[in-house]
Amino acid sequence: MTVPVCIAELGGNHSGDMHTARRMVEIVANYCTEHFQLTGDKPRPYVKFQKRTCTLELYPDWLKPHPNPAHAYGGTYLEHRRALEFDIAQHHELKTYAGLQGAGYSCSVWDIPAAKQVITLEPEWVKVPSACNQDYDMLAYLIDNYAGDIHISLGMTTRNEVARLYDFLTLSGSAHRTVFYACTSNYPVEPESVCLRELDWIQRAYPALKAVGFSGHHHGIAVDMAAVAMGAKYIERHFTLNRTWKGTDHSASLEPDGFRKLLRDVGNVEKGMGSKPVGGLLACEEGQREKLKREMAA
Repeated sequence: MTVPVCIAELGGNHSGDMHTARRMVEIVANYCTEHFQLTGDKPRPYVKFQKRTCTLELYPDWLKPHPNPAHAYGGTYLEHRRALEFDIAQHHELKTYAGLQGAGYSCSVWDIPAAKQVITLEPEWVKVPSACNQDYDMLAYLIDNYAGDIHISLGMTTRNEVARLYDFLTLSGSAHRTVFYACTSNYPVEPESVCLRELDWIQRAYPALKAVGFSGHHHGIAVDMAAVAMGAKYIERHFTLNRTWKGTDHSASLEPDGFRKLLRDVGNVEKGMGSKPVGGLLACEEGQREKLKREMAA
């Protein structure tokens, strides 16, 4: 039995502040896992960041005003993104700190220059966000220059686009190290728009993948438990220290107690997904059977 990996997506919820980011890493790695100390099966959660190259050459439309001024860190989207961006030295520091705290590190890459920088850190995997899963130049760069796994979200992506993506990965010999994530790109997502049966569809349609994951932006954790039961091996949720903070992702994020419960319940659901032996009787039932079982004449 392999317990699904839980990923705390920090994104920009650290407000561009390294002290806050380190505190978030520490809480994910320690507070959110401390109830496993007595059982001895403490999971290894992951923290995930994002890396963009904040230039108008790559993002010419970023001179537009931020569409949500109350949650913006600058007048334009360029100013907003620059305020939240860590340089690669800071990412290296965060990766090192995560390891010391007992958490894994990963990062979403939004463009080729960012991908070039992040893969120098040799993370176990990199993430391609939904917005970039049709950027075949970046995908080709990752395939040719990065030896780790490639995780890809499928939010706001048509069936034809997913098929084209899978064909590209298959032809390049990379499907076996790729994880597709079922995802609805809205913040937050209402239950009727989560569409968990996408997990079934991905597993049936694309069997050469390494695994499937679920990237959720909903409230609560009940949906995540269902995703585990449906085969998701990676559960990714946005993480914040306070859902009322300034920023566009906080309202669709889990606070520490929520992520703590996520880690606990994901493990319990996976443990509960077994089958009874051929004879149909578990060892733990034998004493109860002897005491309680009634046999009636046919």
